[in-house]
Amino acid sequence: MNKFVKLSDKLSDVMAKISAVILGLMSILILVEIFIWNLFEKTTLIADEYSAYGLAAIIFMGAGYCLKEKSHIRITLVLGFLPQKAARVITFFATLITTFFMGYLWWYLFKMVGSAIRYESTSGTLTNTPLWIPQAIMLVGAGCFFIQLAATTLKTWQAISTKEEVV
Repeated sequence: MNKFVKLSDKLSDVMAKISAVILGLMSILILVEIFIWNLFEKTTLIADEYSAYGLAAIIFMGAGYCLKEKSHIRITLVLGFLPQKAARVITFFATLITTFFMGYLWWYLFKMVGSAIRYESTSGTLTNTPLWIPQAIMLVGAGCFFIQLAATTLKTWQAISTKEEVV
C-alpha cells in the first residue's frame, strides 16, 4: 500500500511539473500575441484557443498534486468539533465517494476521447485542431487525479486503523 501511495505522489509531482511547463508556454503565447498585435496589428489566431486548452490541461494535471499537498478546499470546521475517530471515518467516506465519482468522470472522458477520434472531431476554429489531443491531455490528468484520490483514500483508511492524524 505504501508503494502505491509513493508512486501516486511521484506521479502527481510529475504532473505538476508538466502543468508548470504548460503555464509557461501559455504565458509565452499570450506575450507573443500581445507583442505581435502592438507592433504589427496582426494576430496569431491561436492564442485564445490554445490558452483555453492549456488552462484545461493545468486544471486536470495539477489536481492530483493539489490533493497531495492538501490544497483543495475542505470543510474542516465541522471536523474540528468531532471526535478524532468520527472525523477520520467521515473523511474516509468523503474521499471514497470522491474517488468513485472521479472514476466515473474518467470513464466518460475516456468515451469522449474515443468519440472524438472515431468521428474525427476538430475545433470550430481556423486551426481545426483535432479535439482528441486536448481531450487526451485532460484524460491523462483526470487519470492521475483518480490515482491520487485512490491513494488518499488508502491513506485515510490507514489513518482510521492506526489512529494517525486525519489525512
